Amino acid sequence: MDMDDALKTFFSEARELLADMETALLGADEAPGAAVDVNAIFRAAHTIKGSAGLFGLDGVVRFTHVLESVLDEVRAGAVAIHGPLLPLLLRCCDHVEAWVDALEAGVEPGAGHRAAEDSLLAQLRAFLGAPAAETPVAAAATPVPAEGQWHLSIRFGADVLRNGMDPLAFVRYLSTIGRIERIVTLPDAVPALEDLDPEGCCLGFEIALVTAADRATIESVFEFVIDDCELRLVPPRSRAGEYIDLIRALPEQPERIGEILVRCGSITERELEEALGRQRAADPAPRLGVLLAEQGQVAPEVVEAALDRQRRVRETRSGEASTIRVDAAKLDRLITLVGELVIAAAGAQQAGRRVRDLELQEAHATLDALVQDVRDSALNLRMVRIGATFSRFKRVVHDVAAELGKDIELVVSGEDTELDKTVVEKLGDPLMHLVRNAIDHGIDSPEQRAARGKPARGVVGLNAYHDSGAIVIEVSDDGGGLNRERILAKARERGIVDADHVPADHEIDQLIFEAGFSTAEQVTNLSGRGVGMDVVKQNITALRGSVELASRPGEGTTVTVRLPLTLAIINGFQVAVGRSMFVVPMEMVDECVAYSCADGHDYTDLRGSVLPLVRLRELFHLGGTPPARQNIVVVQAGGARCGLVVDALLGESQTVIKPMSRMFQNVRGVSGSALLGSGELALILDVPALSKLALARHAGRVQSTESRSRVATV
Repeated sequence: MDMDDALKTFFSEARELLADMETALLGADEAPGAAVDVNAIFRAAHTIKGSAGLFGLDGVVRFTHVLESVLDEVRAGAVAIHGPLLPLLLRCCDHVEAWVDALEAGVEPGAGHRAAEDSLLAQLRAFLGAPAAETPVAAAATPVPAEGQWHLSIRFGADVLRNGMDPLAFVRYLSTIGRIERIVTLPDAVPALEDLDPEGCCLGFEIALVTAADRATIESVFEFVIDDCELRLVPPRSRAGEYIDLIRALPEQPERIGEILVRCGSITERELEEALGRQRAADPAPRLGVLLAEQGQVAPEVVEAALDRQRRVRETRSGEASTIRVDAAKLDRLITLVGELVIAAAGAQQAGRRVRDLELQEAHATLDALVQDVRDSALNLRMVRIGATFSRFKRVVHDVAAELGKDIELVVSGEDTELDKTVVEKLGDPLMHLVRNAIDHGIDSPEQRAARGKPARGVVGLNAYHDSGAIVIEVSDDGGGLNRERILAKARERGIVDADHVPADHEIDQLIFEAGFSTAEQVTNLSGRGVGMDVVKQNITALRGSVELASRPGEGTTVTVRLPLTLAIINGFQVAVGRSMFVVPMEMVDECVAYSCADGHDYTDLRGSVLPLVRLRELFHLGGTPPARQNIVVVQAGGARCGLVVDALLGESQTVIKPMSRMFQNVRGVSGSALLGSGELALILDVPALSKLALARHAGRVQSTESRSRVATV
């Protein structure tokens, strides 16, 4: 890996570490009484600082050094993380991210960035300036401390040698303040010989030191490498709890309980060998942990902690999966080639059918199954969990709620739901608009919530789940719902709705998706410009998706976004109307039945239920005479069912989605196109849109019939 590639990796990993820091800090803000993993926050800042130093990014190093010092005070319990420090740390995360963005873009941060940094550093240093506790004036003569055995757990950083430091020199210097009783060298981090970096340090040490020195004196030995090593100290005569904490903090993954107990200093190598000898001599052989506890060499709770560590190590190793970073462009190229392979395989299969060679057809069937497996595997490479996208909005809710003076909780569910990476990348902005809109317009003010008998804390929900081959994302709030009277008045004012027309509730709700539409009385940095919901709808439609809105006065609003799982390849069901070919997404097909319908009706009776119909020949103005025997493809999307009337059923096939030109992007009922193996072009049907059309037509005819009945009765 050259330096440019390594620098790209640093930028990527720095953003991941900053995201982890932000998640931990927001978790602390949501539950002030809960324990905060300060060590994880500190390690993230320390790693960023160390990596930045390797690349000579001095500005990042200077800032993160002060940040790390404050976090070190938090770790020591000298500074509380809750209160004014927590929002300051979040702003520091933003500032480091701004550094990373600027460095990646190859630009020098401007004066505004430097001014913000000076302000943040001044605020951070204020937490480092706490005065030390005063020493009593009339103090008795300080007694000479007695010697005791300290346990030192040291892991030197990989760059210690590059920075001109000798780890053994620090270990030897310990002899000047005490006596080293035993030392264990840990080579666990040493890689295979071909991967070994001769300038990198991979060693750790567990040391038993008998000394009368205090903690500060011992730590001062490692003063010059304190930022590039992990040092843990267990004082003499420590309680079992301190050894338990050390066991849990061991960075290595020892599998045997004896190794764990030796490394944490509970027993010596000699004591372990003696215990193993007694274990081998006994019949039946007792468990080592039980043997050590019974003989009083180790406290039972320490043994239990070691056993728990052993179990977790085994579970982690059994679930470990090796990962590799791959350039997204390479994945896109792979998906494109797989798509071409699918088309070529379909063409070969059709050729085999034409020559009517059974052996050739069997070979093509085998090839088709393998191609389908390759397709599924390739698509799975691009499938990512939506949880990473959802987690971004915790900070958005935190900051916007604070700006508006509202108390809002973000409730997330369905984080493990997977969808195509390309869809996730284009989904961030629409979701951002929806979440900000829910906070600003959806959640009512604390006074309004109190008057309505609601809890003071509002709730914004993000939920994701799979449904009929699509992913459904819901953005909800428990606010006051849409003010339909105000929306309708604004629409009439702008001429969107005629003054004498009274639209239905769901039609009023859809008005907020009109371009430039806003009911805000004043323009703020959050709303009022009429830009947002119309952009959301445009972006979702561009992804072959749909967006719907449901509101309940006094209860809240839910916006539902439905998107395809992938934009590349789908399982499709081919149908024909005359000489025109169409593809229906297979996940939305329920069944196929013979056509039967009374003349003049756009519905049929399907086992006692009314099934609205869409005649593709009429919808797309296709010429020709329908055959004597037609078919109905029963489809379902979002809980709505309808039937598509077609001439012929051609069967299931793998379908490569091709983008449509801008001229045809707004054609009703079509979501894409596909190139078939025969070289013909087929249109991919937009089943949700067709279902809505069928239901609307059926509802309109029912209302018209009822109106005529009332007129006849009068």
